[in-house]
Amino acid sequence: MRANLLRVADLRSCRFRLRRASERGQGVRAASGEVPITRPQATWRIEKPPVLGYVFSMPETVEPLVLPDTGKEDKSDPKSDLDPGYLVVCWDDPVNLMDYVTHVFQVVFGWPKQKAEFHMLQVHNHGKSVLARESMERAEHYVHQLQSYSLHATMERDA
Repeated sequence: MRANLLRVADLRSCRFRLRRASERGQGVRAASGEVPITRPQATWRIEKPPVLGYVFSMPETVEPLVLPDTGKEDKSDPKSDLDPGYLVVCWDDPVNLMDYVTHVFQVVFGWPKQKAEFHMLQVHNHGKSVLARESMERAEHYVHQLQSYSLHATMERDA
C-alpha cells in the first residue's frame, strides 16, 4: 500500500513539474538531463483521470424542425366522416324477471336505476329497446355481455 501512495505522489509531482516547466517555456528535468518541450502546452499536460461512475443527467428535449399546422380545418359535420354506428337492441323474452333485466342493464352499461328501469319497461311493453349506438367493436362487446347474462340481444347497423 505504501508503494501505491508513493506512485500517486510521484505522479502529482511529475504533473506539477510538467505544468510549471511548460508555463516557463523550459524543459523537464529527467535522468538524462534537460528535455525541451516542442509540442503545444495542452498535449504535454497530464490531467486528472476521469472519475469512473454513473452520471445521470436529464435527457434533452429536441424541438421539432417542422411545427404542426394549428389552423382550423373546414368541416361541416364531423359525424358524416365516421362509419355508421351499430345499434344494440335488447328483445323481450318470457324467461327473465324485470328486476333481473334492470340489474343487468345497470351492471353492463353502468346506468342509474331509473334509466335501467325505463329501458326494461320499453323491452317489456314494446318487445324491444335500443340500448346504445356504438362502433361495431363496442356494440359487439355489449351484445356479448348481455348474452352472457342470458338476455336476448342483437346488434343492427344504423341507417
